Amino acid sequence: MDGAGPVLAAERVFFTGLMEADLAALESVLADDFMLIDVMQGAEIPRSALLALVVPRQLTFEAIDVVDSRVRRYGTAAVVTGQTRMRGRFGDQAFSAHSRYTHVYVEQEGRWRLVAAQGTQIQDAAS
Repeated sequence: MDGAGPVLAAERVFFTGLMEADLAALESVLADDFMLIDVMQGAEIPRSALLALVVPRQLTFEAIDVVDSRVRRYGTAAVVTGQTRMRGRFGDQAFSAHSRYTHVYVEQEGRWRLVAAQGTQIQDAAS
């Protein structure tokens, strides 16, 4: 995983920023044109909309457990694929998701910025 350290550090900033609703952390890691493809409905959520939900805690994350992740670097770009289990609330509605994700980072002005994120739900096998 040579060169993965700084990218994984940016990943931690992103996930911690979501959990703590930390505007400064999220602004530091999300590129201005960041786009999230939402794991629950597949909706496109731009940076401004995500921040408008997370920072006032309309969308809260009680847990984001990264099960695994892999970094592939391509010069000043990196693709992180992994798996998470998360739980939280959107307004009064509780949610949980087990998903695989893809995050795309680019190096801008000496730091790694997240430009795109997409999650796909994993359907847990019924017992």
